[in-house]
Amino acid sequence: MLKAIIKAMRPKQWVKNGLIFAAVVFDRKIGYPSSLLETILGTVLFSLIASAIYIINDIFDVESDRQHPTKRNRPVASGALPIPVAWGVAAVLLTVGIGGAFWLSHDFAYLALGYIVLNLAYSYYLKHIPLIDVLVLASFYLVRVAAGVVIIHVDRFSPWIYTATIFLALFMGIGKRRTELLNSHTVENNSRKVLSGYTLAYLDQLLMIVLTCTIITYSLYTFSAENLPDNHVTMLTIPFVIYGVFRYLYLIQIKGEGEAPEEIVLKDLPFQINMMLWGASILVIFYIF
Repeated sequence: MLKAIIKAMRPKQWVKNGLIFAAVVFDRKIGYPSSLLETILGTVLFSLIASAIYIINDIFDVESDRQHPTKRNRPVASGALPIPVAWGVAAVLLTVGIGGAFWLSHDFAYLALGYIVLNLAYSYYLKHIPLIDVLVLASFYLVRVAAGVVIIHVDRFSPWIYTATIFLALFMGIGKRRTELLNSHTVENNSRKVLSGYTLAYLDQLLMIVLTCTIITYSLYTFSAENLPDNHVTMLTIPFVIYGVFRYLYLIQIKGEGEAPEEIVLKDLPFQINMMLWGASILVIFYIF
């Protein structure tokens, strides 16, 4: 039962919550113990809330999941996690997550509540509307960045980080839809209703647009943000971002991956090495230069 509960919580998805650390890193407060501890706690609480939403969605989708070739193996759909127990787990996670969020920061708690409402609206309606679906997916990433900002009370957070996050999230969301559309022709019962509103050619055009915007907005951040070194050395991190989005595009279009962005982050070694080099360069530039 414990194994089923942990699996239903989808801990692999928690890697997305690393975006909450954007504020403490880019505001150059990672050396402040209080800010770092608050960010870590906020990330844990947000992870609990997100897991509760995953479980609730699995409960409502149980019948359709049982007809799906892979989703039928999910704990709720397979019966490994009985629905009454699943409801109880979700309730506990939400209680701890929201209660802790209000204790940590009221603004953070309000963002978390907004995330819950938007996620439920997405699951039961918005995900069926072409373009709106990927825009809402992108907003989930933006909420995570904003959560990190309100947790440590950043007065001025570069708008270019928000903008780059939006385009990067759109890039991953569109890539997810492209992979789903590609797989829908070969995997039984794998189609989403929204996929009928897309074509591969159209999604490829959108990918090119948001990829370009991601690189441009991040580049603008590296020499226009107020709290960066005056010698613009942060621009040296741009090649890592370029390689990262190029590698992701390669995995989407050549390898046919991208349906689960967290899988790429956790499994693709070149992508992981590039991320570590980018992170190390950011830390060196921010805290040594």
